Amino acid sequence: MSHSFHRQLVYTIKDRCRVCFTCVRECPVKAIKIINGQAEVINDRCIGCGNCVRVCSQGAKIPLWSVDAVNELLKSKSRIAACIAPSFPAEFAEIQDYKLLVGMIRKLGFDYVTEVSFGADIVAREYETMIKSSDYEGDISSDCPAIVYFIRHYHPDMVPYLAPIASPMVAMTRVMKKKHGDDLKVVFIGPCFAKKAETTEVDEVLTFRELREMFDIGNIRPENTDPSDFDPPHSGKGAIFPISHGLYYTANNHEAIPEERVIIAEGQANYKEAIKEFEEGYIRKKHLMLLCCEGCIMGPGTSPAGKRFARSNAVGEYVTKKLQNIDREAWDRDIAEYSKLDFSQSFTPEDRRLAPPGNEEVLHALQLMGKFSPKDHLNCGACGYDTCVDHASAIVNGLAETEMCLPFAIEKLHDSISNLNVSNEKLARAKAALKQSEKLAHMGQLSAGIAHELNNPLGVITMYSNILMDEAPEGDLVREDLKLIVEQAERCKKIVSGLLNFARKNQVNLVETDVVKFMQHSLNSIIKPDNISFSFESTIADPVAKLDIDQMMQVLTNLEKNAIEAMPDGGNLRVSVEGDADEVTFIVADTGSGIHKENMDKLFTPFFTTKEMGKGTGLGLALIYGIVKMHKGKIHVESNTELSQGPTGTTFRIIVPRGR
Repeated sequence: MSHSFHRQLVYTIKDRCRVCFTCVRECPVKAIKIINGQAEVINDRCIGCGNCVRVCSQGAKIPLWSVDAVNELLKSKSRIAACIAPSFPAEFAEIQDYKLLVGMIRKLGFDYVTEVSFGADIVAREYETMIKSSDYEGDISSDCPAIVYFIRHYHPDMVPYLAPIASPMVAMTRVMKKKHGDDLKVVFIGPCFAKKAETTEVDEVLTFRELREMFDIGNIRPENTDPSDFDPPHSGKGAIFPISHGLYYTANNHEAIPEERVIIAEGQANYKEAIKEFEEGYIRKKHLMLLCCEGCIMGPGTSPAGKRFARSNAVGEYVTKKLQNIDREAWDRDIAEYSKLDFSQSFTPEDRRLAPPGNEEVLHALQLMGKFSPKDHLNCGACGYDTCVDHASAIVNGLAETEMCLPFAIEKLHDSISNLNVSNEKLARAKAALKQSEKLAHMGQLSAGIAHELNNPLGVITMYSNILMDEAPEGDLVREDLKLIVEQAERCKKIVSGLLNFARKNQVNLVETDVVKFMQHSLNSIIKPDNISFSFESTIADPVAKLDIDQMMQVLTNLEKNAIEAMPDGGNLRVSVEGDADEVTFIVADTGSGIHKENMDKLFTPFFTTKEMGKGTGLGLALIYGIVKMHKGKIHVESNTELSQGPTGTTFRIIVPRGR
């Protein structure tokens, strides 16, 4: 009879999957595919070892659940036998009398309850005969389905070395059907959900955890159950099968099996290494007794957090009592009767290995994760793969994603945070600029109203003051007073004119301009004190941009004059031009006393000035701001007033588009 494996054994609850990749790390065949950070089991590659279920702390990996199917079977009119694995004493150690457990299983509706350990007795004799034969060439035990799947799918050349002997579960199924008829339905109860896909000879498979759930649903407890014994045939030493070295001890019933012919390996690292060495020829002519778990007592279908040695002790105590009370004659008769059955099993290779990707593909995947040289390969294992190259190969094969690399993800996170900080700074500047624009718009409306209201009376004052001054005789003291009135009225007119210019949304008249010559001309348009040095620098490759010459000249000369006034004791005025293909930047920097932080937000507010009374209107920077905005440009200010933080002074940067 052949061995089949088709059913999906493990499923993912996506809402619980937390991108930890623990299941990838623990999967011995990497049968996990990561899709958008979620780990999904690939059924064709899965060997049913249950490691992913065992290690998932969030319960995102769940095995195939068979409780409903078994309940439906129990509702049918069929006769049903429950065959319980010999590891049951380890799972149900809290039930002191095994007969109570048997009674609880019968209470669920099973017609027969028997021990699979009788099947282990039969199978052990088959192994004993095979291993002691003179022409023995070595083989691999086939009682663990996960091991069988591993060999069939990932070491297909080793399939001929799989022992052609049925597992104890299949052997016991054949015994029960021989005893009670082929129409008997069989439910295996044990510690391993890989058994659910082992064979079609067994109708359903329950894990111990599922059995506990059925007890809970039916409110079946030892205290409300009558004890009952197992149905025959009763087992012997096969009850010790589930513990470490169990098959060896079970097989060694009569004459000693030469120990040098047997190699025992349990657990992921050990069985994989044993198969590899067997395949490479180092340990041929040996019998490999292999278990995927550390003994069946630690199978994935057992209750979590079980203690290995306590469980082993529970099985040992049960076997000791059992062998003390065994009916040896009845056991010998049963062994003689059922040993005549066919307990053979055949296996076919089904190669599931992935073709190794090309070096260039792997190199490209590594580069996508920022690994450009061997020193970048941390091999930290956080992704679930042993090395960065393994991870890259999995990416090429479609099993993994670049984001699984923790150092790469952290670096991307840092970049994202940096970009976010830059975006926040830009947003803050844009928000401040918008706030300033709104403030200036309101001030503009107010200024325009005030200017229009003041223009007429100022004109009248100026006109009549000039008339009276012309009529006053030379040397008259009144004439000097009238002259002062005229001067102050003219000053008021200039302020009103500035208000109108500030409030008016003038159009810009853009013309192509050589910005280098334009900046130099602005310097030539101001008075240069002897105690101030001037420097000019240009790093722009293409000096042509479109500007409103008159308005932009007003911007530059005002900034340069302000810089000079900020250095009454002398200093340095530096002007420069920079630019790229899209923008031109004018820089005016001084080494003056600087602008205090509390005044930085008020710089472009109309009528705000730090100059002495009568020396400034507070409209200059407001006008500059308006002109720059009409050019669709930006203005940035940096200033320092504290010598402890570096040289004092202020730098204005005017950035305008080339307008082409």
